[in-house]
Amino acid sequence: MRALVIEDDPRIASTMAAALAAAGFAVTGETDGEEAWFRGSTEPFDVIVLDLGLPQLDGMTLLKRWRQEGMTRPVIIVTARGHWAERVDGIEAGADDYIVKPFRPEELVARVRAVLRRSSGLASPRIEVGDLVIDTRMQQVLRGGVPLGLTPKEYSLLSYLAHNQGRVVSQLELTEHLYAQDFERDSNSIEVLVGRVRRRVGGQIIKTRRGFGYYVEGPGA
Repeated sequence: MRALVIEDDPRIASTMAAALAAAGFAVTGETDGEEAWFRGSTEPFDVIVLDLGLPQLDGMTLLKRWRQEGMTRPVIIVTARGHWAERVDGIEAGADDYIVKPFRPEELVARVRAVLRRSSGLASPRIEVGDLVIDTRMQQVLRGGVPLGLTPKEYSLLSYLAHNQGRVVSQLELTEHLYAQDFERDSNSIEVLVGRVRRRVGGQIIKTRRGFGYYVEGPGA
């Protein structure tokens, strides 16, 4: 999944980006509010991590502008402003969560995963797909309690489809959400990746709707 980290402090931005990358996210960074607004409005990020004290356009104004434009993807505010009234303002403006600096990178990752689960209608960090369990905390796919040993990109593919259970996902969407924007992708990279995952987990887990894309069945299907 793709994450946009908007933070003008290089040290903090680097720490957040490294933590999210280690958790399997393709991370893009921005330090300027105006540039961040354009990027967040035009690229398909799954989650946005937003500082409030930004040059050109402050984070609160940026968030309100996105919500007024109808942008619904999860946004987590990360800021040194910790007064309860500021937290309320952030949530009321449309933030899905609010983290006060300083914080542990592990907390950021846990909160990002939580808002993504909620946005997909999932309550548990363990997602069941057929006879598989996807453990989003450990970044593992298990069958009968035994890890299947997927690579990070294979895990990311199956995890993205699981977060969108019951919906057909096109190859273009998968490409946009699994790879950073500047990554040079082969035209059939998703098809190859799907084939590898099917060999690892069994051919019936990921289904194809020809001409449209791939999907995994939702609960009770």
